[in-house]
Amino acid sequence: GLEGGVTTGEPLVVRVAMKPLSSLTRPLDSVDVRTGQPARAERERSDVCAVPAAGVVGEAMLALVLADALREKFGGDTLNDMRAAWEAYLARVNSVEFGDE
Repeated sequence: GLEGGVTTGEPLVVRVAMKPLSSLTRPLDSVDVRTGQPARAERERSDVCAVPAAGVVGEAMLALVLADALREKFGGDTLNDMRAAWEAYLARVNSVEFGDE
């Protein structure tokens, strides 16, 4: 639930993509940067599937982005300040919903 940059109260569903892992199954021609001489690149082996790890990283990054947005909206030097701003916000929103303003 996100429309026009505002959440609708529905769960947020995030779709992500990642590029394939780079790997060399056969070494390629290359150059040794220390000597400048032709050399063969090292054979590199990568994880078969990094999607589970990428999911953990993506979830952590999303949590940081959401926490930053919360801090930007409700500010404060302490969690108590943020909580007070959050409670004031909820009181204001609830009073508007019921026509008190």
